Amino acid sequence: MIDKELLAILVCPQCKGELMLVSKKEELVCRVDRLAYPIKNGIPVMLIDEARRLDDEETV
Repeated sequence: MIDKELLAILVCPQCKGELMLVSKKEELVCRVDRLAYPIKNGIPVMLIDEARRLDDEETV
C-alpha cells in the first residue's frame, strides 16, 4: 500500500492533475487523461509509457 503522504504529493506526469488510488487494481488513476499508473511492489510507476489507457466503459 502507498503511504498517504506520498499519495498526497504525487500528480499525473502528463497533466500534473490529481491522482486517485484504486486499491483493487493497484493503480493510480488520472481522470483527466484517463490513464492508470501501475503500483508494483508498493512503488508507483509514474512513467507515461507504462500507464494503461482506460477503456471508455471504465468508470473511476
